[in-house]
Amino acid sequence: MRHGWQDGTVSAPTFYDAVGGEPTFRRLVDKFYEGVAEDPLLKPMYPEEDLGPAADRLTLFLMQYWGGPSTYSESRGHPRLRMRHAPFVVDAAARDAWLLHMRVAVDSLELPEQLRTQLWEYLERAAYFMVNRLDPAEPTP
Repeated sequence: MRHGWQDGTVSAPTFYDAVGGEPTFRRLVDKFYEGVAEDPLLKPMYPEEDLGPAADRLTLFLMQYWGGPSTYSESRGHPRLRMRHAPFVVDAAARDAWLLHMRVAVDSLELPEQLRTQLWEYLERAAYFMVNRLDPAEPTP
């Protein structure tokens, strides 16, 4: 349960709380970036040699999206995900590689089925949303 520190109200737990908060999101993102670090298609999209800063940004974004602290917005402003990824070719192959590594990461959390499905469905929608280059054989979204 979340407690309102200003007025003493109690609200239902968020998804963030239900999955275990920050430690769970850190495990998710760490596992995801293990795959990215070895991926010949995705790794070049990260200009920093160290994937740590990218992992921190993704962790903070996901934590905030799912009801955790608003640290991401406080430090980076509005997510503007498509704009931030515009310099990179995000085609079907990149989307599928991203989803492959994220699937491994989500499964590694061993969440209850309902929570795992909820998380996965969001990540899958987000991956399709981020595509900015259509392949000729790929249907228009």
